[in-house]
Amino acid sequence: MASAIPEGPGFPSAAWTQRELANYARTLEGPAEQATNPAFLLRLELQGLTNTQQWLQRGLQDPSWLSPLAGNTLVLPLCASWAEQCTGDPYRYPGSDPFYDTEGEVTPVVFYDRGCARISGRVWKPKQAGNRRLPGVVIENGSIQAPETLYWWMAQALVRQGYAVLTFDPRGQGRSDLQTPTGGQGGNFNAAVFWEGLVDAIDFLHSTPVAPYPHNPACADRYTTEVTAFNPDYAVLDLGRLGIVGHSLGARGVSVVQSYGAPGGEPWPGLLDAQNPVDAVVAWDSLSAGEGIVPRVPAMGQTSEYGIGGTPFTAPPDPEGNKAAYRQWVAAGVPVYQLTIQGSTHFEWSLIPTFPSSSWCPDTSRGRCEGGWGRPLAEHYSVAWLDRWLKQPGEPGYADADRRLLADADWQERYSFHSRSARHYPTRDGRSAACEDVRAGCAPLSAGGDNGGSGGSGGGAPAAGLLLVLLALALRRRAMLRGT
Repeated sequence: MASAIPEGPGFPSAAWTQRELANYARTLEGPAEQATNPAFLLRLELQGLTNTQQWLQRGLQDPSWLSPLAGNTLVLPLCASWAEQCTGDPYRYPGSDPFYDTEGEVTPVVFYDRGCARISGRVWKPKQAGNRRLPGVVIENGSIQAPETLYWWMAQALVRQGYAVLTFDPRGQGRSDLQTPTGGQGGNFNAAVFWEGLVDAIDFLHSTPVAPYPHNPACADRYTTEVTAFNPDYAVLDLGRLGIVGHSLGARGVSVVQSYGAPGGEPWPGLLDAQNPVDAVVAWDSLSAGEGIVPRVPAMGQTSEYGIGGTPFTAPPDPEGNKAAYRQWVAAGVPVYQLTIQGSTHFEWSLIPTFPSSSWCPDTSRGRCEGGWGRPLAEHYSVAWLDRWLKQPGEPGYADADRRLLADADWQERYSFHSRSARHYPTRDGRSAACEDVRAGCAPLSAGGDNGGSGGSGGGAPAAGLLLVLLALALRRRAMLRGT
């Protein structure tokens, strides 16, 4: 078992410095393994050329994508071509990845945001969805330039686990418009698009033939582009179960959006749902706290040690420094899990070739990226957290969600030894999973407790079974009222 944080060599000492330099060296694993793998480099180059050709073809077929009103040019947004680093994992594309043939169906969509910027995205569902109604998840990119391609790893993981998913490029990013027709900016020039645009994306995910996406008609005269009237996968979506996942400024976005409708928070601004439909949140680097944030639903925060362009620590950081949002959620009595990945950077969650990160593609012998350090941990806990709060009895991931979240021995060595990771939530049977230092080891689960039974659809109270029955009836009535 690891020691309680802070652990290891005392500071200052040569041993402490040596351990820190070895830890920081993990941030160079990703670029090193890519640079020394000819197969990876060739696949990256070929996929980048294919992506560029597709992007140029779009402009030829619909020249309005290069309209000055949209702000798009041959070089803006910077990642519009999805080439070079913007390709992301080059093995996750149709034609290379068998996922699209055997596991998932992916449909490109285009819809207007509230400012009439065109938003490019994709809806994902399992091939064998059948007549089941699936929980939905919206994944939101990070800022600067981080196109949706960088997060397809999570979309695929969720489809495999039985979710319907929406990925998209926020305004100012990737293949969406750089700006609105009236000059409204996106990306880092207007951070609000990461919560306003996320609400629009949720409206699109929840749109149906009976309740079409509302911003399209208002913007219909702006461009000749054919937009998607409603979510083409509406028939498999359970409108009563929704998770949102975001990275970087997208993590701020999901933190803000989950707050709408909470006591003391702003009202829900969406146009299709009468109240905030978000039931669970995963925020990658990191869950936000403070002004404008009101804990309302179960939230998981995942944090890096070295951030963007970080350098080795010269002194031990505050071991509680990454837990501000965690403390806010605990104080509000809402379930929360906060973890920090050892040796990690801000790019653990956006698979950008050549950017500093721990290993994410050490083995390509089977025609795909396998193995790695930070991303497997991120995927394991992200999916398990959503399963804990969104899945229903009989669905994949329902029965073992708690076990996966409590699989400390499997992942303990990848938790930061600088920053404490912690959890505070009830298991499905109502026991307390509270622990303030997961890496150091946690006490056995205790009965009951005050660790957040009030938040989310799977809250653990002594009458948890009755609550689940009542919730299922309420969600069924809500879906009937929506006419779907």
